[in-house]
Amino acid sequence: MASPLPNTLCLLAVLLALLPAEAGAAIRKKRKPPEPAKAQTNRPDPTPEPRTRPDATPQPRNYHKLAEGELPLAAKGAIVLDAYTGQPLYEKSADLINFPASTTKIMTALLVIEAGNLDQEVEVTVEDSKVGESSLNLLPGQHYTRRQMLFGLMLKSANDVAHALGRDNAGSAEAFAERMTMRAWELGATNTSFRNPNGLHDPQHFTTARDLALIARAAMQQPYFRMVVSTKTYPWVAPPNAAWELRNHNRLLFQFPGCTGVKTGYTYPSQQVLVSAAMRGQREVIAVVMHTDKPGIWEDSKLLLTYGFENPPAPGRPVPQFQ
Repeated sequence: MASPLPNTLCLLAVLLALLPAEAGAAIRKKRKPPEPAKAQTNRPDPTPEPRTRPDATPQPRNYHKLAEGELPLAAKGAIVLDAYTGQPLYEKSADLINFPASTTKIMTALLVIEAGNLDQEVEVTVEDSKVGESSLNLLPGQHYTRRQMLFGLMLKSANDVAHALGRDNAGSAEAFAERMTMRAWELGATNTSFRNPNGLHDPQHFTTARDLALIARAAMQQPYFRMVVSTKTYPWVAPPNAAWELRNHNRLLFQFPGCTGVKTGYTYPSQQVLVSAAMRGQREVIAVVMHTDKPGIWEDSKLLLTYGFENPPAPGRPVPQFQ
């Protein structure tokens, strides 16, 4: 009969092997769990309070509560007036000083057209060619007629063209800017100061929505100006043999029935600016929006033009004015 001793020894070995693990487990059960950190700024609250995401629901473009009769405009300054009588039909901070950006070129074109002799050629200088940002990359020695340059000015919004036209008209861009300011004041735009013919930013280059409307109204009385700013595309030929098509930046010519012009503008300080005009039947209205946003340049203008058509001038009718 086999001795039970080997079996007993095996059993004891197994028990000895298991004992430390069980003891360790017992010790771990008796230890207190660590205290949670009191400040966990990098972790979310495990039971956060309900909160609304900024983009959870569509927000109106105009965040303040609208007064009765107020249009939901994003523009800081705006106006619409009757083109024939000049009577304002709706205003929002119309006398607030703002930067006009490239809507400046409305006055540039007006002075060039009023000077006449549009078939006179302009020779591009080195100074003209160095004017940057929006340009047609004019080269020194190139020749264009004033008539051609007006299309480059108003459709492409070319700053080099504006400089060339201003220099050609007054001898220098600075002298031309003085003429621009004087002409603005003659039109009643007395809160306007021009420092260049293109609208590149200058702290002393400013105007108001009302003044821009007055300038645009005078310009739209010039048949050639009206033809240029209502042109959607124009074939630009650069000597000696380059050619391409200029497309008008004013989208309302393609989107708003009856649109007759006139000019867009943008710099970072000015934000989006647009002077627009439209005709329906025997009536034409002119709208200006200043310091608006990217959808606002179009939507604000459509609202104003539509309002102008729906509210013709009438004796004794008060003009809605908002801030």
